Amino acid sequence: MTVGFIGLGVMGTPMAANLARAGAGPIVWSRTDRGNTPPGATRVGTAAEVFERADVVILMLATERAMDEVLDGVDVRGTLVVHMGTTGPEYSAALGERIRARGGRYAEAPVSGSRGPAEAGELIAMIAGDTSGLTPVLEPMCKQVVDCGEVPNALLMKLAVNTFLISMVTGLAEAFHFATAYGLDPALLREVLDAGPMASTVSRVKAAKLVTGDFAVQAAIHDVLKNNELVVAAARRAGVASPLLDVCLSLYAETAAQGHAEKDMAAVVHAIAGSRSRP
Repeated sequence: MTVGFIGLGVMGTPMAANLARAGAGPIVWSRTDRGNTPPGATRVGTAAEVFERADVVILMLATERAMDEVLDGVDVRGTLVVHMGTTGPEYSAALGERIRARGGRYAEAPVSGSRGPAEAGELIAMIAGDTSGLTPVLEPMCKQVVDCGEVPNALLMKLAVNTFLISMVTGLAEAFHFATAYGLDPALLREVLDAGPMASTVSRVKAAKLVTGDFAVQAAIHDVLKNNELVVAAARRAGVASPLLDVCLSLYAETAAQGHAEKDMAAVVHAIAGSRSRP
């Protein structure tokens, strides 16, 4: 089985590299050539060529528009198209219908994890749709694959996961802002949190960033803002409350407006610091 991979960004590059290290020999293409083709991968000149040469094509693209542009005019007949990015669930369902109507197969496989887990091959994939034979393809990139049933359940599950992630990291940033306002040592707060029952891989990475002020990107503010918008929109359509994510949405939008869109999501502390206190 030949694997194609389209989208060599912050997440896609290490994911494709893990496929190459596992011997999959992926056929890769990205709209922007940053000279980051992983060793063992074969870069081709067009997205159409990826589809011509691969049995499975993974799309790790940031937006619905990017996916439409990549898929416009390519021949998907007989190809399993795997959507590993994060888009609206309704878009994914419609995309699946389009792919099947053109003679292709379609599966969702969004992942939980940022650049660090992507580099380590420790992402968690949520899959849905036509998933026959998909798990072995994902294993070099993921430590666990969870079958969520039919499209768009995998993307809905991803939005549920992101609801927890966004609210958790925002709460962590507020904790450091609170401690700093009272003159507490943020390094000591980090020590307490890292040793306690609430510690996780995510909290340890983000706490380190909040202590040092190093906001090198793991999950960018602009990506988190997009995910937050997707969660809130999905909640509105279902008629369910999303009070925490409503607040987070305004904070991440403000952080981006302050010029931090390309920084890690822990930089939301800048918007929190600029918020007015309320009685």
